Amino acid sequence: MDRKSLSNINQQLTHMFPDLGEFRLVNKLLENAKEPSKEGPLFRDWLGVGDDAAEFDGWLATKDLSVENVHFRLDWATPEQAVEKHIVSNVSDISAMGGRPRFALFGLCVGKGWSEETVHRVARAVSKGFAKRNIALIGGDTVSGEVGMFSTTLIGEQVAPRRLLRSGARAGDRLFVSGTLGRSAAGLWLLENRPAGWEKYRDLVEYHLNPSIREDFGAQLATAGVCGGALDISDGLSSELNHLALSSGVSLEVFGDKIPVDGRVLDMCSQYGLNPMDFAMDGGEEYVLLFTVSSKNDIFSLKGSPWEAYEIGSVKDGTGVYMLEKGEKRIVKAQAWSHL
Repeated sequence: MDRKSLSNINQQLTHMFPDLGEFRLVNKLLENAKEPSKEGPLFRDWLGVGDDAAEFDGWLATKDLSVENVHFRLDWATPEQAVEKHIVSNVSDISAMGGRPRFALFGLCVGKGWSEETVHRVARAVSKGFAKRNIALIGGDTVSGEVGMFSTTLIGEQVAPRRLLRSGARAGDRLFVSGTLGRSAAGLWLLENRPAGWEKYRDLVEYHLNPSIREDFGAQLATAGVCGGALDISDGLSSELNHLALSSGVSLEVFGDKIPVDGRVLDMCSQYGLNPMDFAMDGGEEYVLLFTVSSKNDIFSLKGSPWEAYEIGSVKDGTGVYMLEKGEKRIVKAQAWSHL
């Protein structure tokens, strides 16, 4: 059944059963839905649990949940921001594998306290959020519950013969991040503490509520032949460094003065007497990529190029993660956010 036929059936059902709000909600979710492409992935492989996404026969698959009052709060964020952040978290996982998203299955739990307007805005944001990324929304489910929840299974495609893996780092590689760090954690701190003059840093709050990331960066890396280790920074740099080292069976050395703390975070920390490295190292929900590149690859040597990234260290033989700072070498412990 094509998208037009499905839409017509939904409209007929809505007319026949006007009291069944679920049909109207589904119609709203599918309002901007793209037609699914019939093209299959160019490269075939299989990969199970342990990376940012699984892979089956060339398709990349990831699943993320966003629970109200845990991952988003509607007294802080607009419905549109909450939806966008949820979609970004899924897209980031596909990007971290060097892929591009193609299809989505979306589940929506409508919170019992949501107004009709909130439901409408969430549905519209979901429809537009997938459509503007050319992701075909091909199915899902709608329910109601004590609190709201978004659930997405996102299917992407492998765009190059070798995908990016957490286990792909090798001794001798250079270590990079694809953007500045600390903004999301700083935004959360501002929301929780509301210090005097916090509105001056509204951009940090906005980033926490609705991060804007380089969604195609991983696919660009893979297409350019980069095949090192990679993962997105969702649980904080300190934790992801340890994930990368453990998965690849290597040691990582990070230079403290090379960590790209965002300039606005530095300014905020100076204002309130805080340590910016706490936000850069242990703050989650960055959705910046942490990755390695062979020392023979020079695509990051030109500042201002599309490949601009921040080199923060190197990959060595051995185990563990170490920070080199002020002539000292210390162990970097994982400070992961716990979801349980």
